[in-house]
Amino acid sequence: MKTLVIISHPSVDESGSQQFLIQALSDRSLEQVTLHPLEKTYPDGVIDVKHEQELLKSHDRIIFQFPFYWYSSPPLLKHWQDEVLTEHFAFGYRGNKLEGKELGLVLSIGLAEKEYQTGGQEGYSISELTKPFQAVARKTGMTYIKPLSIFQYAYMSEEERMGLLIRYQQYLTLKKPDSLKPREEWVIAALKETATETLGTDHSDFIIEQVIEHIEDNRMELDELRMHIDNYHE
Repeated sequence: MKTLVIISHPSVDESGSQQFLIQALSDRSLEQVTLHPLEKTYPDGVIDVKHEQELLKSHDRIIFQFPFYWYSSPPLLKHWQDEVLTEHFAFGYRGNKLEGKELGLVLSIGLAEKEYQTGGQEGYSISELTKPFQAVARKTGMTYIKPLSIFQYAYMSEEERMGLLIRYQQYLTLKKPDSLKPREEWVIAALKETATETLGTDHSDFIIEQVIEHIEDNRMELDELRMHIDNYHE
């Protein structure tokens, strides 16, 4: 699966969250991920429509990555949509070039997650506020996947940022990023590829083996539990 990450940010080089995400992609991930910063590619705002449409056609998952400004995207991404998602290409008669692909969002959000829940100061959930993007996916025949919402990156601890790094890589590369089992398999594969000398201990191999065994044991327990639940319903 090939993923196109369309990044829109007025000053992407100065954004801590955007630079973290860009640098979070390992060489292995980059083999199947194309990063496409709009403001750096088109500083004059003049978009090469044919090039953009060819990029879309050559990828399976399209990600819009941007700071969530006033419940929407920065202006250049909206302009990109107007220019690129044209009739007869993205919709309308023979406009099926995006059909079957996936559309996702990576959102940088300044407020806390609790503010986008019932009783929060925003009054609407992220799912409600991103309805226009869901509508774009529906109109173009794409499958909309749940957004990766990053709340208050500046206040994240180092541990939280490491968790974000993993979730981001999984969101871009896994076929089912919301499913637990593929995420477990991704972690196991990453652990097996880890250079043990980077862990700084003489027992690195043993530690990695123990972590993998723990994940696999938990998976067996979950599968057994699911089997019991299915048998109960029958």
